[in-house]
Amino acid sequence: MSADTLCWTDIPVTNLDRAIKFYSAVLGNEVRKMSEAGFEYGLLPHQEQNASGCLCVAGDSGGNKNQPSQTGPLIYLSVEGRLNDAVKAARANGGKVLQEKQQIGPHGFRAVIVDSEGNRIALHSSAG
Repeated sequence: MSADTLCWTDIPVTNLDRAIKFYSAVLGNEVRKMSEAGFEYGLLPHQEQNASGCLCVAGDSGGNKNQPSQTGPLIYLSVEGRLNDAVKAARANGGKVLQEKQQIGPHGFRAVIVDSEGNRIALHSSAG
């Protein structure tokens, strides 16, 4: 049995190159552009079997019918130890901040942003 409840996420985007630039800056780590069987996507950074995800072009041939949205599930992405820098990078790369950094009880800190594609995403760090 896996220790992670969340095992993968597809984040819908309309412009893959723009989204890769945005997420690489916000996460402070390279999002790699990949291609398999004619399907292009941006692979979010992760190590070994850690939970992760990818950026998928909305309505692409991969069967992804999702569209960027500010409603629905709120995905938390770890920016451990660099939450302030991640928020600055979001603003500098076409995103906007919906909710500035706030403490979430004993669970650390988060900021809620809208990415370059129109998705609502939470950025999380256990330290302020």
